[in-house]
Amino acid sequence: MMTEVKGTARALFEHYPGLAQTLAHTPLADLPAPVARWEGFARDLDVDAVWVKCDDVTGAIYGGNKVRKLEFLLGRAVAAGAGAVITFGAAGSNHALATAIYARALGLDACSMLVPQHNAHTVRRNLLRGYAAGALLRHHANKALVAVDVARQIRQYWKKHGHLPHLIPPGGTSPIGIVGYVNAALELADQIAAGELPQPDRIYVASGTMGTCVGLCLGFQLAGLAIPVHAIRVTRPSFSNDERARRLHTATVKHLRAHDASVPEAAFPDAGFVHRHEFYGEDYALYTEASVAAVRRVRETEGVRLEGTYTGKALAALMADAAQGALHGQKVLFWNTYNSREVEDGGLMYTALPEAVHRYFEEAVQALDVPMAQLLAPR
Repeated sequence: MMTEVKGTARALFEHYPGLAQTLAHTPLADLPAPVARWEGFARDLDVDAVWVKCDDVTGAIYGGNKVRKLEFLLGRAVAAGAGAVITFGAAGSNHALATAIYARALGLDACSMLVPQHNAHTVRRNLLRGYAAGALLRHHANKALVAVDVARQIRQYWKKHGHLPHLIPPGGTSPIGIVGYVNAALELADQIAAGELPQPDRIYVASGTMGTCVGLCLGFQLAGLAIPVHAIRVTRPSFSNDERARRLHTATVKHLRAHDASVPEAAFPDAGFVHRHEFYGEDYALYTEASVAAVRRVRETEGVRLEGTYTGKALAALMADAAQGALHGQKVLFWNTYNSREVEDGGLMYTALPEAVHRYFEEAVQALDVPMAQLLAPR
């Protein structure tokens, strides 16, 4: 059953009241997230209008796109009586950090199963913050070793507590988590109807594990809005590809209809999903000159902090399209999925962390992290 929602808005439940009675859910986010207009940024690009959906402030203790997914993922864990969650990500995973923070807020233990990534100051910060939030950090060289350790952690937890921890997939992307972004699209549709912004001609959003972009596509279908979602691939093709998008879309429709038959059938919106690959760069979590330039441009024009792996690459796509004249006369919306809330690390020294992650504090960061770190510093 849904936890009572106080002082918040969930457009999904307003459009489909039956889901409010059947979907496990716990309110974590401050919704609706506001929309804003980046006037200085638009002038700088010589385009008519650039709007932003400010999911950076979705939560009071931690923002970003993960909070919307965790409302349903952690809601399911709580409903199942789990006392702990295990999730997955790269060493500097924002998802793993968000899961640890909100799991603690709900009284759940959290374990982060991590694999290597290119080094950056944000990796160091997230490791410290996750540990300060109480996460058990487990770092392994590859996914096979992670799988072995997950089995070990499950056995140990069962022997100690008599029940199983709840597993949350990388990025929170599953039909359960995607529902959070179906809600987000319906929320934006309500804001358009209320006159807070015009209907965008296109939306730019980072595509990591695809939960955000697939949820938006499905939500716009349910709202009856034809808004192309430009999903900018920022992860390896195994995580972000067209076939995966179709499978996730189909599974999410099935999941929603299983809980409320009034949710209509919806085929994958080929015209509404534009998968972009040209801004990825050489590897996951490796910044590009274009992503650094995008982060710098919006910091200078709007005072907004983004980062180089997800939002920087998505914004680089918007800027490239503007430079080519593709946005002339169009109303564009950028979906900001990056957390802008300050998170404390408890003043920890890295030596307090598990030895397996010390390398990120002792080895050099990637070359483009020097200008990026300056752009991410508070002013």
